Amino acid sequence: MKFKKFKILTITALASGLFFSCAQKPLQTSAPSTKSEIKNISAKLPWSERMMQSEMKRFPQAWMLDFHKSPKWSYPNGLVLKGSEQLFKKTGKREYYDYIKAYADELVNEDGSIKTYDISKYNIDMLNSGNVLIYLFLSTKEEKYLKAVQLLRSQLDNHPRTSEGGFWHKKIYPNQMWLDGLYMGEPFYANYTKLFSTGAEADKAYNDIVNQFDIIQKYMVDAKTGLLYHGWDESKEQQWADKKTGLSPNFWGRAMGWYGMAIVDVLDFLPENHPGRARLIGYLKSYSEALVKVQDKKTGLWYQVLDKGGQKGNYLEASASTMFVYTFAKAARKGYLPDSYKTIAKKGYNGILKNLITVEKDGTVNLNQNCAVAGLGGTPYRSGTYDYYVNEEIRSNDPKGTGPFILASLELEK
Repeated sequence: MKFKKFKILTITALASGLFFSCAQKPLQTSAPSTKSEIKNISAKLPWSERMMQSEMKRFPQAWMLDFHKSPKWSYPNGLVLKGSEQLFKKTGKREYYDYIKAYADELVNEDGSIKTYDISKYNIDMLNSGNVLIYLFLSTKEEKYLKAVQLLRSQLDNHPRTSEGGFWHKKIYPNQMWLDGLYMGEPFYANYTKLFSTGAEADKAYNDIVNQFDIIQKYMVDAKTGLLYHGWDESKEQQWADKKTGLSPNFWGRAMGWYGMAIVDVLDFLPENHPGRARLIGYLKSYSEALVKVQDKKTGLWYQVLDKGGQKGNYLEASASTMFVYTFAKAARKGYLPDSYKTIAKKGYNGILKNLITVEKDGTVNLNQNCAVAGLGGTPYRSGTYDYYVNEEIRSNDPKGTGPFILASLELEK
């Protein structure tokens, strides 16, 4: 397998600590169990574990997350498994690690190729679960994980871009940037860069990462409300795109959720002295101020279409609400936002527990009122209108809600 414009790193060099400081020995791993066998979930556990164990009970094998019927490389799996990784680090409970490893071992072949992944589609969504493989490589030093990580990273070398360097959301969505894509691509790109790149190569990558956010801020922020539109078509050719601005017509909650998580997660990897760091924190502040203005005063939650809370058909949506709580809680803990955002996050979190969580007799926790999916264009065509967003499928226990719920819970439990 050849990688254009991409340096293949050897296991020896990596293990020597040349590219990252990882002094610990590789985790000694026995073969993970093929599936979770959780039966009852204790109410004495913190909410983070109660939800993680509920996901493992619902989806005994992690490839089943997002209701898949067969193994598939996809982004929601990585979202929930990030929570599983943090829980393993916090508790040392082996079932959380095994759940992650079984997913990777089902999808990653010994040569580093990834089942169902097609690089030629240039789908930015496919990069998010690469963070799972970086974690597994660091813990095991297994070469197949490194090769798979390198394969995913190589997608960015030829990924189609806008005229100013913004990654298209997918090859089938030409000239388009969606807020979703910033979470799918940039934390993985930054994580990889911090671990495996040095010198001018790293500087170029970090500048590229920050540029993605710069472009979003330049074109997708509404001057009146401070909210960000879901999508932008540079060519202004899409039916959903405004003919003057190229913007989609509405502020979709989860799209802004992805964007906020992208900022706080990228800041984990961006060097402290990088000039773009202050810009990202500034973007986060204006973003957060806009969101507080549309937070439902009674419940502390957010609506599917953020600025139209009183309109017919709109509803308090779980995935966006969990993402905002995670973003605010983490940003306040890290000092990017004032401490007052901890209070805002707790209000939202309590609203989730009160209004969106139900618990079964066996302790299984459900997160209700998640938008199953929303996008722009495609077949059948998605118009981005208000009616489109409020009429997409609503379901319980969507991983795009449960994953951020676990992460938000972990933040507030610290």
